[in-house]
Amino acid sequence: MGFLSAEEQYELLTENTSEVITDEEFKNKLERSVAEKKPLRCKLGIDPSAPDLHIGHAVVLHKLRQFQDLGHHVVMILGDFTGMIGDPTGRSEMRKQLTEEEVRENARTYREQLFMILDPDRTEMVFNSQWLSKLNFADVVKLASKLTVARMMEREDFYKRYRDNIAIGIHEFFYPLMQGYDSVAVRADIEFGATEQKFNLLMGRQLQRDYGQEPQVAFTMPILVGTNGVEKMSKSLGNYIGLTEPADQIYGKAMSISDDLMEEYFRLATTLPAKEIAAILEKVKNGQMHPRDGKMRLAREIVALYHGAQAAQEAEDKFKQVFQKGQMPSEMEAFKFDSPAGIVAVMVEAGLAPSKSEARRLIKQGGVKIDGEAVSSIDLELEKHKDDKDYIVQVGKRKFARVKMI
Repeated sequence: MGFLSAEEQYELLTENTSEVITDEEFKNKLERSVAEKKPLRCKLGIDPSAPDLHIGHAVVLHKLRQFQDLGHHVVMILGDFTGMIGDPTGRSEMRKQLTEEEVRENARTYREQLFMILDPDRTEMVFNSQWLSKLNFADVVKLASKLTVARMMEREDFYKRYRDNIAIGIHEFFYPLMQGYDSVAVRADIEFGATEQKFNLLMGRQLQRDYGQEPQVAFTMPILVGTNGVEKMSKSLGNYIGLTEPADQIYGKAMSISDDLMEEYFRLATTLPAKEIAAILEKVKNGQMHPRDGKMRLAREIVALYHGAQAAQEAEDKFKQVFQKGQMPSEMEAFKFDSPAGIVAVMVEAGLAPSKSEARRLIKQGGVKIDGEAVSSIDLELEKHKDDKDYIVQVGKRKFARVKMI
């Protein structure tokens, strides 16, 4: 896309953001960037605390890609050092510290998934242990002197834990200081984060001033609500759409959201222009388009971002076959198990449930069928058929597996 005028960039880059701190500083940085033909350094820090990313994480990544398409440079900080502490933001208790091995393995899979969205040629990837591990104790004391305990206790999560007499580790106070110091180390012009990260982003601005740098602009991004329409998207809550999930699963999950969430998902989970989104939503609102058709367009757009347009169309065709025509999918993944095998274990091994507890919950709620018949007992065992035929195990409306007992 190349460099547009500062005004044109501003209009595009502030779209679908929660807050820009400060607006005037961002305009000034853009004007200087255009005048000097020098890209802005855009920082995002991710602690590799889990190995998989979902489309909730992708909200900020797509915004970063917009900056890259305009010629700017992304500095992606993989927080191998901060990840061993864990971000206390939003926590009601002390977070379990990860080992160095866990952090490094999670970071490896993050790198693969990040480049599903970001442009590798305009992305600099660094571990913050490169500078944080080299600080001696005198450096740490100097860093800690930049912030008062009173200011730290302004954080809502720390305040609530202190009020409720829940332990706060001294090491947790260092997390926002370290994230702020990352901005100093990479000389960030802009830092991005979800709305709940605002305290940490502002810490970067403060420390940059203290270390004689021009303060970064803080971009806070909206938090995508999960597919259940209640809590924010989270793998642990099971209300997520993973970047690396199969195309038909992504499509089916997108179709499962309520009509009320359609606008939010169009804005935050696709890259369609605002005018095109507005036109689709207007057609749905005035009855020119059925909400189902609007969601099918949404599902297609999301799948195409991660699997391509052809895979999106194939996922839609499968969805129509299974759910609109009431047929089973013509193709489904096949698994083999030694006879006998418990249905709970089969569901987990076949990827039909993320855990045994979730498998039991699904069975108790009547959401599991074998050969079209609802499973009524969590203790059911599958045995080899006399005629050696397969079982068709179905979970909910979207998940199927062909199971052979041997």
